[in-house]
Amino acid sequence: MPNGLRILTVPAPGLHSAMIALYVRAGSRHETPKSNGVSHFLEHLFFRGSRAWPDTVAMNSAVESVGGNLNGITARDHGCYYTPIHAEELATGLAILGDMIHRPLLREMDVEREIILEEILDEVDGEGRDIDADNLSKRLAFGNHPLGFKIAGTPDIIRSIDEDDVRAHHGRFYAGANLVLCVAGPVREAEVVRLAEEHFGQLPRGRLSVDLPPPPWPQGPRIEHVEHEDAQSELCLNFPCPPEPHPDYPVHLVMRRILDDGLSSRLPFEVVERRGLAYALHAGIDAFADCGMFVVDGACAPKKLPRVVTEILRVLGELATKPVSEEELLRVQRRHRMTLAFSLDSAAELAGWYGSGEVLHAPEGFEERCRRVERVTPEAVRRVARATFTRENLVSVFVGPTTRRGRRELERAVRAAELPERA
Repeated sequence: MPNGLRILTVPAPGLHSAMIALYVRAGSRHETPKSNGVSHFLEHLFFRGSRAWPDTVAMNSAVESVGGNLNGITARDHGCYYTPIHAEELATGLAILGDMIHRPLLREMDVEREIILEEILDEVDGEGRDIDADNLSKRLAFGNHPLGFKIAGTPDIIRSIDEDDVRAHHGRFYAGANLVLCVAGPVREAEVVRLAEEHFGQLPRGRLSVDLPPPPWPQGPRIEHVEHEDAQSELCLNFPCPPEPHPDYPVHLVMRRILDDGLSSRLPFEVVERRGLAYALHAGIDAFADCGMFVVDGACAPKKLPRVVTEILRVLGELATKPVSEEELLRVQRRHRMTLAFSLDSAAELAGWYGSGEVLHAPEGFEERCRRVERVTPEAVRRVARATFTRENLVSVFVGPTTRRGRRELERAVRAAELPERA
């Protein structure tokens, strides 16, 4: 659009619903130590009403009457506002979302402030210490860089944010050049463009957000224990991962599926099914625009924690030292293609794929992603695993009951693990 707003239409004529998703390149990464949490605060305030729908009830009842459900999310490097909608009611959905973003009232801040403070309590213990393993991992990996900030901020900062702060943030980031509108489902491109121009065309052009370059991955191993009385201990093992456009990113996708893609994959089988050490373990990737994290997390009984860590690191070490069989690799690649094919049946998945891809980097199509993954070889898996799963790359967080002996056992497990050395 003339104001810089990017519009993506993903036609899916076989579906019965559409998804409207508006992405903004603004999150906790784009904040300062004094403003940390303002992106999330603004997200909450959007739903308090706009010029045309002046309160929460008016706004939500309007979208719900046409099959929608307004929602929003703030991440570290972007935000998203979205609603499913009946395809014949696209105009109503875009009108509401456009007014909400362009002409928010930004009122009832004190009420919303209390709600956010309650939300933050989910991440801390009775003494106010952070016990969220993801928050702790990001802080340990990224330090004082904004990628290490908490998305919701801290109680002291949230209490200090005022209307001027919120309006300044809105004016800086909610501009056409910093927004991506993606509409997926049984929709027509010409109609989407016409409605977008009508309801988003008055936004100022502004400018695209600039990301502070990420810091180097820290020299490890780094181990942080947070004492928290609970029946289980949480664990979060983190390693560096490249962003999606990087040539090795598909290899990380393959490694993730080798490790955690159903009960027959390596981590669930070795740690859960075979040894009964935990109820569940998960491997995943946190991908940002210019860096990422490969994460293995889960929970177990505190006394089993050193053994669980030992087994996880053993499985990771084997991926770095023993070639993956062609059979296992083909199974993972086939499941990857099938999973993406399933996404074609979901307007939400389509809008999320293309919208988030466009706001962070040049998006790629499903077939292009499949081809990149299917070009991965056993040699590439071993090479990337050897570079990734090293002791020096390990950034680990443990939250739960702990003793001096337990901490020593964990440190021994890390030192004794047969992991490759970082080059």
